[in-house]
Amino acid sequence: MTTITSSPANTETATGSAPAATRAPVGQKARDAVLSAFRIVTSFLFALHGAQGLFGAFGGVDGNGGAVPMGIWPSWWGSAVELVAGGFVLLGLFSRVAAILCSGSMAYAYFVVHQPMGLLPLENMGEPAALYCWIFLLLAVVGPGSFALDTVLRRRNRADALA
Repeated sequence: MTTITSSPANTETATGSAPAATRAPVGQKARDAVLSAFRIVTSFLFALHGAQGLFGAFGGVDGNGGAVPMGIWPSWWGSAVELVAGGFVLLGLFSRVAAILCSGSMAYAYFVVHQPMGLLPLENMGEPAALYCWIFLLLAVVGPGSFALDTVLRRRNRADALA
């Protein structure tokens, strides 16, 4: 594809498509797609942990289909955060706030439940908690990617404001 460069203000391509400044580079599209896939897969797995604790799904917390008794601190509440906030991150709705909540719940789980059993995550079986904590912190900072309900709603609001 050739670009007409007769003047600096003219960024229209020879094919008559949209100005180059309004199109995302190919690398940016791939980055957004991978980030969205990363968010969706990670939050789906995280939400499954919540379903396991709240409903005894996937073998439950005891391997026999048992759920955490309702209202028990911190296990039941942690499972509720995993399912609800993980679901919001999965959908990409209120994703930054939900990701902060997920990250904080995993930091709490690591330092209160795992860390007293040993210094390092390998010793105290806290690797999943540590990884989820950092993953959700990353998603809170970087954002949900382009395939998120937050992004769709923001684009719709922008289009309505321009109309």
